[in-house]
Amino acid sequence: MSIESILTLFLIGFFGSFLSGLVGIGGSIIKYPMLLYIPPLVGMTAFTAHEVSGISAVQVFFATIAGVWALRKDKVINYKLVGYMGTAIIIGSFIGAYGGRYLSGDSINLVYGVLATIAAVMMVLPKVKGLDDIPLDQVTFNRGLAVIFALAVGVASGIVGAAGAFILVPIMLLVLKIPTRMTIASSLAITFISSIGSTAGKVLAGDVLLWPAVIMIVASVIAAPLGAKLSTKINTKLLQGLLAALILGTAIKIWTDFL
Repeated sequence: MSIESILTLFLIGFFGSFLSGLVGIGGSIIKYPMLLYIPPLVGMTAFTAHEVSGISAVQVFFATIAGVWALRKDKVINYKLVGYMGTAIIIGSFIGAYGGRYLSGDSINLVYGVLATIAAVMMVLPKVKGLDDIPLDQVTFNRGLAVIFALAVGVASGIVGAAGAFILVPIMLLVLKIPTRMTIASSLAITFISSIGSTAGKVLAGDVLLWPAVIMIVASVIAAPLGAKLSTKINTKLLQGLLAALILGTAIKIWTDFL
């Protein structure tokens, strides 16, 4: 690989992972389109949708480890929520990741576009009033809904090599009514668990390119903790707005290419 290729992949990984730590997602919502569209613009050979999903899956695994580690002492992770949703999502993500080998590249991009659109719509819906005023030690949630949504998100996100946080976050905020800071921290832990299934499925399917994945991993381990720590110091409305803008922009780009 050339120096330009290495630098391009590193910057994609760094920028995407910093934002992923900041808003509590694995980062595939950002890095999937960046890996798909940026390399050809700088003279690199374009990655296929299968290769992009494979690289994304491995990178998300390491980015979420780094993000969760950075937040482990801040007492904002709801471990009961992580347990219920994490168990369901790892099953779904493995099924989706391995099953994705039987889909065409266009089908994978279509699944990504649908997920991004659903997440974008959910992020612009009115927020639950007073949600962030609930003491974190008094937060409750519907266990059945948590499991059902996590399983469904796991299958769909596993197909595109994502951990699913970009759609889990609005579900946790709007459906399960989890406060923003707890949502961001807990979603990182859930997406780490999800990424185990996604990574295993993509490796078994032969969709992971070694060196591009290694470069993205290095960038992720550096950048994700920086974003995660900064997230505890930023206004929650700003974090929600940033996440909504990222998801909406990506959804528009995907559908523009299809149409």
